[in-house]
Amino acid sequence: MPITQSKTLISEQNASFLDTSYPIMEHFHTIQGEGVHTGQSAYFVRTGGCDVKCWWCDVKDSWDEDKHPKIAVADILASIQKFKPAFVVITGGEPLLHDLTDLTRGIHSIGLRVHIETSGSSPLSGELDWITLSPKRFKKPLLEIYPYVDELKVVVLTKKDLQWAEEHAALCPENTRLLLQHEWDTPKSMPLIVEYVKENPHWGISLQTHKFLQIP
Repeated sequence: MPITQSKTLISEQNASFLDTSYPIMEHFHTIQGEGVHTGQSAYFVRTGGCDVKCWWCDVKDSWDEDKHPKIAVADILASIQKFKPAFVVITGGEPLLHDLTDLTRGIHSIGLRVHIETSGSSPLSGELDWITLSPKRFKKPLLEIYPYVDELKVVVLTKKDLQWAEEHAALCPENTRLLLQHEWDTPKSMPLIVEYVKENPHWGISLQTHKFLQIP
């Protein structure tokens, strides 16, 4: 599917996407807690299903697609419109296991930008305005994804992850925002990234501020 970087409004006459359904673990309005857009009002749509399965994942309940109800795009949009998010974040699990064309068209039809957080393990699909790639060693990203990456966010547990992060950064466009994020349950990873960013200013730090704020 082609990837567009624009806000495309869909007319009522072409709203066939409304009946398409996706396995959804949860969807909710909150504050974006990580990455470039930290602190902004966001509506999260978390799909079910994951083919990466990191041992330190904090949403393991999302892994089994069959555990989660299929929800129509129309119903997701109705929920989003009750709030005033700056954008919608599609996450998972691994959201690219699904063809996101109809979901993203639906979100654009109500005038909102679409962000995605992905491991890059499956091909891109849909109309995406901001692509955050969070590569995992368990299943490396597809090479075709790198040219579209707006934000590279690498979770760091040990020193070896820093070199691994640079290898991925070298594959991204020059203007990609580069962020290191410590693994929440590995406190020793925080001083690692602090010292690394001080010596390598092309990188920044992403904090999981939603955990500090104790919000979803």
